Amino acid sequence: MRSDNVKKGVERAPHRSLFNALGMTEEELERPLIGVVCSYNEIVPGHMNLDKISEAVKKGVYLAGGVPVEVPAIAVCDGIAMNHTGMKYSLVTRELIADSTECLATAHQFDGLVMIPNCDKNVPGLLMAAARLNIPTIFVSGGPMLAGKKLNGKKTCLSSLFEAVGQYNAGTLDVAHLEEFEEKACPTCGSCSGMYTANSMNCLTEALGMGLRGNGTIPAVYSARIRLAKHAGMKIMELVEKNIKPRDIMTPAAFKNAMTVDMALGCSTNSMLHLPAIAHEAGVELNLEIANEISKYTPNLCHLAPAGSTFMEDLDDAGGVYAVMNELDSLGILDTTGITCTGKTIKENIAGCVNLDPEIIRPVDNPYMKTGGIAVLKGNIAPDSCVVKAAAVAPEMMTHTGPARVFDSEDDAIKAIRAGKIVKGDVVVIRYEGPKGGPGMREMLSPTSEIAGMGLDKDVALITDGRFSGATRGASIGHVSPEAAVGGPIALIEEGDMISIDIPNNKINVAVDDATLEARRAKWQPREPRITTGYLRRYAAQVTSANTGAVLQPNDK
Repeated sequence: MRSDNVKKGVERAPHRSLFNALGMTEEELERPLIGVVCSYNEIVPGHMNLDKISEAVKKGVYLAGGVPVEVPAIAVCDGIAMNHTGMKYSLVTRELIADSTECLATAHQFDGLVMIPNCDKNVPGLLMAAARLNIPTIFVSGGPMLAGKKLNGKKTCLSSLFEAVGQYNAGTLDVAHLEEFEEKACPTCGSCSGMYTANSMNCLTEALGMGLRGNGTIPAVYSARIRLAKHAGMKIMELVEKNIKPRDIMTPAAFKNAMTVDMALGCSTNSMLHLPAIAHEAGVELNLEIANEISKYTPNLCHLAPAGSTFMEDLDDAGGVYAVMNELDSLGILDTTGITCTGKTIKENIAGCVNLDPEIIRPVDNPYMKTGGIAVLKGNIAPDSCVVKAAAVAPEMMTHTGPARVFDSEDDAIKAIRAGKIVKGDVVVIRYEGPKGGPGMREMLSPTSEIAGMGLDKDVALITDGRFSGATRGASIGHVSPEAAVGGPIALIEEGDMISIDIPNNKINVAVDDATLEARRAKWQPREPRITTGYLRRYAAQVTSANTGAVLQPNDK
């Protein structure tokens, strides 16, 4: 066993004395040592129940003959961090989570790992750690929040509350109704109830083969979630025994499958940051160029919030991720031969997982869209690419031309939106919010929600080198690469320049000739990052472009 490095032999007598100090018995030291990486904390609603998940996992490990040892991982609530300096510290935690988990698991020589994430950067961070460490690992998330209680006959959610703020600022919603939204939007613990980033990544964990059936969809408050955690604890012992490792599971074919499922589910645009970053750690090159190719033959089968009015609990009732994969497999567009954390192939896993609700999961012959839910655009604004959640764009905004309204920070854009300075037809450009320029690549749910709340989501586009929340809808185009901070063309756009967006043809351009752009470039000067101390200073110095997953590059490269 790997853990023998800290348990066996005369030279390990001091080590064993420290295990004695932990209260471990001789019998326990003869068994595999399983790290239970739990992201529990009391500030993230999606993580407040993870102590229960951890206890269930540990019971499962004990039942299967292992010794579980709980260790921590950090997590940030993107909703609480939204629209202030705190959002600069969200994406950057992904690398901290991966690094700290690598340190813990290696220092203590765990034989296997059970990862317990739930929200946003916590999921990809732990997947990156799993790929990097490459010891037997399985995932079990905390599960999604139930949808908010009904308002005006419809269930609510966090994104509807952000849009309600926009309605209030526009004078179309009074304070009493805003307070009612506030009370009803988030009724339980769990990752927010729509197909936002957290739930996207937990679903894609299933698609990658790293989580058991239901990992992405079983609601946090259901007892089935506790049973799932016990099964994950038991299953890790099988993976240890068979020596099935993350890189055996997360192959090039698995990442292609994940992108295919991403297109079908209509996942968050943040998946286009995280999948390349996870692949990088697994030694797999995942070029975003393939996203559009996959989209061409992958139908969009789900319209969960914010794209539609259904929620994660509905997807779970309809059969979950496996039912979606079964639909896709009928087209022959998945590689179902790969091994998964179940010890079985994808084909074996999804057998018999039928679609139980053709309105929640559309059959492949009646999709919401014939192409996938994510589109990667290129043009003279974004030579290296940018990303949009096409499934959440109104049909009339799939192509759009309008004048640029240019802002050098999210804060300035918000002020203009709330002051009524943005009108129909405008293209809002927010720059210097990329990985380096922010630094930290803020999510911009507030500006998009304000625009939607004012009823302008079918008339106004937003382009940024920052990113968007999975709760964002509308023509919100992010991850513009290269970013403004390194002199990307988005830095050269001027107020009033005409911008054309063509999502069906994957194009985005500013109507300015090359000579004029070059003349502007000659005058451009780089800007000092807004935060120049602490972790963000180191992050800004090492982070790469969004199109490569915003991974960190050592300074010697």
